[in-house]
Amino acid sequence: MPYRKFGKTGLEVSEVGFGAWGIGGQAYGPADRSESLASLARAEELGCNFVDTAAVYGDSESVLGDFLAGRRANWIVSTKYSGQHEGMTATLESQLARMRTDHVDFYMIHWRPAQGDPIYEELTSLKRSGKTRFIGVSLYSQQDVDAVLSDDRLDGFMVPVSLLNPDPFLANRERIAASGKAVIARSALREGFLAGKFNRDTVFTDPADQRSKWTRSQLAEVVDEVERFRFLEHRAGTLARAAIGYPLSFPETSTVVLGVKRVPEAEEDFGPAAGYRLLPEEYARVAALQQELGLRDARSWVGRLWRRVIHKS
Repeated sequence: MPYRKFGKTGLEVSEVGFGAWGIGGQAYGPADRSESLASLARAEELGCNFVDTAAVYGDSESVLGDFLAGRRANWIVSTKYSGQHEGMTATLESQLARMRTDHVDFYMIHWRPAQGDPIYEELTSLKRSGKTRFIGVSLYSQQDVDAVLSDDRLDGFMVPVSLLNPDPFLANRERIAASGKAVIARSALREGFLAGKFNRDTVFTDPADQRSKWTRSQLAEVVDEVERFRFLEHRAGTLARAAIGYPLSFPETSTVVLGVKRVPEAEEDFGPAAGYRLLPEEYARVAALQQELGLRDARSWVGRLWRRVIHKS
């Protein structure tokens, strides 16, 4: 498992991190607690030392509390404030109790507050108190990233980065590098599209899932786009492995978090996927294809579709 600098914090994180939303048993269906604990243990054996969670991920923080007992020093823990009515400070205290720790390493606001919002002062106060070592925000769009890069209070941010959604990151890549902020890349598999989980006949039945509102033609458009990237399988073996290697091909990326629920997923994500990079000629072809498909152009239909999905996910 390769490790990378987490911005200017002095931390070194595994380049593939454990996304703990699935083990909460809420966002992606029920999760078996013993399987979740085994997945975390296998991830640790394979070199993973970074885990990202949130209070709104069901039982995720409680499961982590069970897992981290006796091994807290081995892990860099990231979690989030998601607007709970009791407020940020009280929410973090509850999160610390669930995870059985006296601090987290990275604490994020689960959205980008407006500039001047006093919530930033509360966030920095939590850092001063030692309840969190470093702070940041979870972002969704190119505009979000642009707005926070000059904020010296923030140590880093989380943002979607994938073959199908490169712009939130790529449009600001030079400024991100200059800022020295830590970058947690999420949605590298675009919620499973780049892992081959969906096809033209897929039906999303959950009304809370924004994809359930897509027309058949919109779904087909995305599935067809995924097929255009299949050439990456030739060397990678699977499109999923290449899709994970895409954000890891940028040195500005600190870690890519992948949702894991089961041991076989941990075996793949923290084994063969770690250390994979696109070759320069593969990246050049990807960049040309993204341009051709309008994925680098917010004015295109596809660009508008993905921005709409990202803002609502």
